[in-house]
Amino acid sequence: MTLRHPERAQISVEGVLSALGNPTRLAAVRILDGGGEHNCASVLKMLGIAAKSTMTHHWRVLRDSGVIWQRPSGREYMLTLRREDLDARYPGLLDAILAGARADSAS
Repeated sequence: MTLRHPERAQISVEGVLSALGNPTRLAAVRILDGGGEHNCASVLKMLGIAAKSTMTHHWRVLRDSGVIWQRPSGREYMLTLRREDLDARYPGLLDAILAGARADSAS
């Protein structure tokens, strides 16, 4: 199965902000921001979500907006934050959003 990922130049600030405006997707991106590649099941476990089907829509929104890379690996999907692309396209935006999310969760 081939998944659609936008090219760097196709990533829009509106799409990124819309994708990260959802608390579940923002929480997933906070996990992915730790670096490296994560399988969907491990992210679901960290989020406390039991059903894979719950996240199918969220993964698609994040992928279509250019926030994550998603690739098949056997029966699972691997996820990676597209930090380099996001930082090149909108310097400081992701850091500001994640810092705001951390501050909100601390209060």
